[in-house]
Amino acid sequence: MSTKTVIVTGSSSGIGRDIARAFLTRGDTVVLHGRDADKLDAVAAELGAPERLAQVVGDIGSTATGSELVRTAVERFGRVDVLINNAGIFGAKPFVDVTEADLDTYLDGNLKGTFRVTQAVVRQLLRQGGGGSIVNVGTVLIDHALAGLPASAALVSKGGVHALTTSLAAELAADGIRVNAIAPGIIRTPLFGDGDETSAGRLALLNRVGEVAETTAAALYLADATFTTGHILPIDGGFITGRAA
Repeated sequence: MSTKTVIVTGSSSGIGRDIARAFLTRGDTVVLHGRDADKLDAVAAELGAPERLAQVVGDIGSTATGSELVRTAVERFGRVDVLINNAGIFGAKPFVDVTEADLDTYLDGNLKGTFRVTQAVVRQLLRQGGGGSIVNVGTVLIDHALAGLPASAALVSKGGVHALTTSLAAELAADGIRVNAIAPGIIRTPLFGDGDETSAGRLALLNRVGEVAETTAAALYLADATFTTGHILPIDGGFITGRAA
């Protein structure tokens, strides 16, 4: 398999960091992204292989960030092959308490950020020819919400990411650009924090929370799956399918 150049947004921690590690480990070149320069420097130092790593610091909601990610990839490594749209935010708040600022924050950080970075990357893929792969990160809560987790603002924005996935898969198929998404369930990341693993695990048939290695495996699969597009792959331990108890 030839070396690919991969952009991973939100790669300073959690799911994004592990996905970046996996691509780097298999020999690819990777552009890291995050909002905190110090955190990004620490991840780059931890991962090693500086000759195959680049970094971009920026707000994912800014159009300039997408342009800079592409510019950096092309300047350092000559091209872009894969985009992992991992950057995003999540939080719970009762619907009637959601402010205009709350809604804007989720739309900018999740939907608009994904949209703008993808636009910049797709323009580059079209210039290059030869197709490419985009993997978005959504959530299984779009298909199976929880009464005890009121997160309408966050889920509206992530639902848009799911819609963008299927829409672009249709629009870009003729250009050989595949667009898929992973939809994680409850994964052990810094976002999960000190959550109750026993209670959270019971929400899925496999009776446990997921690990970042499992979301990483799915992202790598979709990045490479040459006959798969428009697919939203749940990584949820059976959360959508049923309950352990």
